[in-house]
Amino acid sequence: MKILRYPSSAADKKVKSIIDREIDFSTTDVQAVSRILKDVKQTGDPALIRYSRQFDAPQMTIDALAVTPAEMAAAGKQVDRSFMRALNRAASQIERFHRQQLPKSWIDARRPGTLLGQMVNPVDAAGVYVPGGRGGNTPLVSSVLMGAIPAKIAGVPKVVMVTPPTPSGNVAPHLLVAAKKVGVDNVYKVGSAWAVGALAYGTETIPKVNVIVGPGNIFVTLAKKIVAGTVGIDMIAGPSEILVIADGTADPDFAAADLLSQAEHDPLASAILVTDSVKLAHSVNAAVEKQVGALARADIARQSLAAFGAIMVVENLNAAIDLANHIAPEHLELQVADPMDVAPRIRNAGAIFLGHYTPEPVGDYMAGPNHVLPTAGTARFSSALSVDHFMKKTSLIRYSPVAFRKEARDIMCLANVEGLGAHANAIQIRLSSKSSKRSV
Repeated sequence: MKILRYPSSAADKKVKSIIDREIDFSTTDVQAVSRILKDVKQTGDPALIRYSRQFDAPQMTIDALAVTPAEMAAAGKQVDRSFMRALNRAASQIERFHRQQLPKSWIDARRPGTLLGQMVNPVDAAGVYVPGGRGGNTPLVSSVLMGAIPAKIAGVPKVVMVTPPTPSGNVAPHLLVAAKKVGVDNVYKVGSAWAVGALAYGTETIPKVNVIVGPGNIFVTLAKKIVAGTVGIDMIAGPSEILVIADGTADPDFAAADLLSQAEHDPLASAILVTDSVKLAHSVNAAVEKQVGALARADIARQSLAAFGAIMVVENLNAAIDLANHIAPEHLELQVADPMDVAPRIRNAGAIFLGHYTPEPVGDYMAGPNHVLPTAGTARFSSALSVDHFMKKTSLIRYSPVAFRKEARDIMCLANVEGLGAHANAIQIRLSSKSSKRSV
């Protein structure tokens, strides 16, 4: 990794390249995904089978799209106790955290003669996309938990899950056990852009939903972007990111391991260390080189670090905080002596990890907060996936005749300024009506 003094022209150039990094949707990809979505919308299940046979499971049939109760029961016999222990702990802690997010309906009657408020209700149906993970050999169980648990807490009546089938037409048992644990109503063996299309438009087998959440490859992400507006989505997520602020108290091996935990995701992933210690900068750099060689995904990590990794040496922690707020990383670790002093000054980050024993993976799997986080600088204006993504708010307004008459002239004034005579007339006709003399 390059060690750069910040600020400097070289460091500024590196930071700009990282901030400007985004998912690049080629014209070819946009056209291909648009065709797939149109095909699914018009054809339904037969389109899902064609794409599934071509890309995932050659023998897939319409009857096999939905996971059966027998398959769910069989899955429970294929996982071990250690997995169940970890799953139960993670699900419990994720549920406990998200339950704190539940919004409440409210009514305000403080203005005489008026009743104003807001009703909060869950959407009718939600779809959770769960990547298959290397042909189903690395099931992304955490995606099941992070997508379905907040939907269930929100009170969504119908939560369904889609995930690509293995070549043999199955779903990894760990995913099915997790889906059952968190109360997913139905699981369907379908992936990629055609799965997103099925959730957005509905097919003979897969119901149309109101919100689609969950991570995926570029085709899943592009499909979500295209159907956004037809349905709600969580976010358009880019490559993973980590920024570690560290002072002289940090352990170089810890910091190096945490940088690599994100660099191994994708050649476009970003891993940055910002420190006020030149000694630590060199120690972390050496530790990264030592650790990367032992990774199964070493080639990906090296590509990521070469393109979007950096070690920035700053004058003090204030400068480190300013740089972090400028970059607005997905994951921000504070490996400093007093993280609670630094944290209140962070304005832009998807999630903040406090202290030397809070590495990013605790947030991925176990801590409780959602790991679906804003990337590519969008933490400046957006937030983690939450219960709110599965709820909608409806305003309540009621005026008595007395309250109506009190504000009528002002309402007509604004309507007339905007040139909307019918708006003004809707007020005037009530002022002229004998029934407006009532006081209730």
